[in-house]
Amino acid sequence: MGKSGHLSPPPGGTTTDASDVGTEEIVGVFSVENPHGLHARPASRLVSEVRALDASVQLRNLTTGGPAVPAGSLSRVATLAALQGHEVEVRAAGPQAQEAVEHLLTLAARRFDETVEGAVEPQASSGATSVSGPLPASPGIAIGPLRRLTAVPVDLDQQPVGEPAAEWRRIVESVAAVRRDIEHVRVVTAREVGAEQASIFDAHLSLLTDTEMLADVKTRTSTGIGAVSAWAGCLAEVEREWASLPDPYLRERAADVHAVGDQVLRALTGEPARRMTSEGVLVVGDLTPAETASLDLALVTGVVLAHGSPSSHAVILARARDIPVVVAAGAEVLSVPEGATILLDGSTGELHIDPSPELLQKYQKRAEDAAGQRARQLALSEQPAVSRDGTPVAVAANLGSVADARAALAAGADGAGLVRTEFLFLDRSAAPDVDEQQAEYGAIAAAMDGRPITLRTLDVGGDKPLAYLPMPQEANPFLGQRGIRLSLAHRDLLRDQMVAICHTARDHPISIMIPMVSTPGEMIEARQVLSEAAGPDGLPDGLRIGTMIEVPSAALKIEAFLPYVDFVSIGTNDLTQYALAAERGNGAVAALSDALDPGVLQLIDHVCRAAAGRIDVAVCGEAASDELAIPVLVGLGVRELSVSPPAVPRVKAAVRELNVERCAALARDALTLAGADEVRKHVLTMLSEAPR
Repeated sequence: MGKSGHLSPPPGGTTTDASDVGTEEIVGVFSVENPHGLHARPASRLVSEVRALDASVQLRNLTTGGPAVPAGSLSRVATLAALQGHEVEVRAAGPQAQEAVEHLLTLAARRFDETVEGAVEPQASSGATSVSGPLPASPGIAIGPLRRLTAVPVDLDQQPVGEPAAEWRRIVESVAAVRRDIEHVRVVTAREVGAEQASIFDAHLSLLTDTEMLADVKTRTSTGIGAVSAWAGCLAEVEREWASLPDPYLRERAADVHAVGDQVLRALTGEPARRMTSEGVLVVGDLTPAETASLDLALVTGVVLAHGSPSSHAVILARARDIPVVVAAGAEVLSVPEGATILLDGSTGELHIDPSPELLQKYQKRAEDAAGQRARQLALSEQPAVSRDGTPVAVAANLGSVADARAALAAGADGAGLVRTEFLFLDRSAAPDVDEQQAEYGAIAAAMDGRPITLRTLDVGGDKPLAYLPMPQEANPFLGQRGIRLSLAHRDLLRDQMVAICHTARDHPISIMIPMVSTPGEMIEARQVLSEAAGPDGLPDGLRIGTMIEVPSAALKIEAFLPYVDFVSIGTNDLTQYALAAERGNGAVAALSDALDPGVLQLIDHVCRAAAGRIDVAVCGEAASDELAIPVLVGLGVRELSVSPPAVPRVKAAVRELNVERCAALARDALTLAGADEVRKHVLTMLSEAPR
C-alpha cells in the first residue's frame, strides 16, 4: 500500500515501453484452457505470479484484437475477456523477462492451477405457487419463514471531506483493514471448508493491491474528492467495465468488485456489514463470499438468491457448507414480505412462496423421510459396523481439515483412514514449517478425540502443483513426478513433514501412509527418511507405516511390499484410472472409469489374498462409499472403508445388512464377469434377495 500510494496512473492510458527498461523484449503466446476463461481466480493467480517477478509484463487478447493491458493489474487483466480457446500474447521486458514469459506459459498450460467446479444444469420448477426461473445451485430441501440481511446503506453524499492527504490516508488504512479481514476469512475457510473454496478470496485480495486501481483512487482524492466518493467512483467504473464483458461467466465476476468495494466503504464509514438475525430461509439479491462464509448455520436453513448463478463464488461456498440454495429467482422475490413461508429444493430448483397445505405436506414428508433415515443411521453411527454374520468392518473418514475431523467424529467415524495433508501446502507462497504442520496435525488428532488417524504424506505433482516448488511441465502429470516420487526428489520437504508427524505421534494414535508408491525401493527410501526424522529417540511407539495401492504394478507385486508395511490402503480412484487407461476427470471416458470393473476387482483381490492374515487392507477411494461396491469389497476381504464424513452413518448401516459369506461368493462371481455393468446388476440381484 505504501508503494501504491506513490503511484499515479499513466497519462492517456499508455504503458511502459520495453525500450525504457533497457533490456530485450520477450514475447510468447498461450491458449486459455480454463473452461470459464481467464476469470477472477485464474486471473488473480496470474497477477500474483507477475507481481513477484522483476519484469514489465503486458497481455493482449489476440483472438479479439483488444489493447494490451498490464499483467500486474487484476482490474485490467479481467477486461481482456479471454475465454476458453482464446490466444493471449505475453510481452515482457526487464531482468526477469524470460522467466516471466516461460512461467506464464507454464501456468496457462496448467490452467493456472484451477480446479473446475462442476456446472449445475437448470431444471424447471413446478407448481402454481412457484416462482418462475430459479436454478438449482446447492442440494437439499429447506422450509421456513423468509428472512433478510439487515444493514444500513452507505450514504455517499453525507460524508465529510478533509485534506487530500488525510483522505488518501483513510483509504490506505481502510483497505489494509479489509485486507486483514479477508485474509482471516480465507484462513478460516481453508481450515473449515477447504483450500479450493478458500482460493475464491484470492481475487479480492488482488483487487485490494491493484496498483492501477489504487492510483486512480489517489488521483481522485488529490483533486479534492473525499475518500468515500473517490473509492466508490473508481470501483463503480471497474464494476461497470467487468459487467459489460461479453461472456456471462466473466460478467458475474463484477460481483467480486462490488463485494470488495462495499467492504472498504463500510470500513471507511463505520457502517456494519449485513447480518441475518432470525432463523429461516434467507432471501437476498446476492451474497458476497465473505457473507456466505460467515452465515450462521444455526439460523439459515436455506438461501434464495434473486440474482447470481450456480457457479458464483458465494454458491460454491454454500455448497461446501451444505446449505440448500436456489439462484436466479428474479427480482420479484425481493418484494415478498418478511415471514412468508418459503419452500425450496436446491436439487431441482423448485421454489414455492406460501405453498398450499398439500404441497407443503408433500415436501415436509419428503424432507422428514430423508431426515428420518439419516437420523436413524446417525443414531447408530457410534456403534461398530458388524455384518449380520458377525464380521466387523471399520468405517473411517477421509479428511482435509480440522472441520472435517469434527464432522467425522460427530458422524461416528471409527478413525481417519486418510488425512490429505496437502491442504496445508497448497495455495501459498512457501511451505509450512514443522511447527505449523505439527499444530495442524495435532488439532486434527485432538478433534478425533483419541481415535486413530492416518496421515498421508504430501501427495502433489504436476496435476496438483506447488507455487514454491519448481516442477517441469509434463505432458501427462498423472504419469509423472507426483506423490512419493516428488517428495523423495525434495527430501528436506519430506523430512520436515515426517518430523512433524513423529512429534504428533508421540501424543496421539497416528499412522503414516506413503502415496503413489510403485516400487519397494521407494518404500525403503521413505522409511529411511522417517528414521532420520524420528531422531535419536527412534520411531514413536505405536506408529504404523503403510502405503497407498494406486498403481497396478504395486498391486500385482504386493508380496514385495509386505516386509515394509503394517497396512495398505487401496486408492480406487487412481487405481481405476491407471488400470483402465481412463482419466478420472475426463468426461469422454467417464463411463469406463468404474472401480467395479472386473479388471480392477482382480487387482484388489490379489492384494487382499496376499495380505490375508499378515496386514490390514483398507479402501479409501470413492468405491468405499458406493453401496453397490461395498458388498464386493467386503467379500474380497477389505476390512476398513474410509469415506467422506457425511457418508459414515450410511456406510455403517449398509455393512450391518451384509452377510460376509454371501458377499464372498458374490465377489468370486464378480471377478469372472465381463464389465462393471454386469457386476452392478449382479450386486443388485443379491441385495434384492433376503436375507442378506
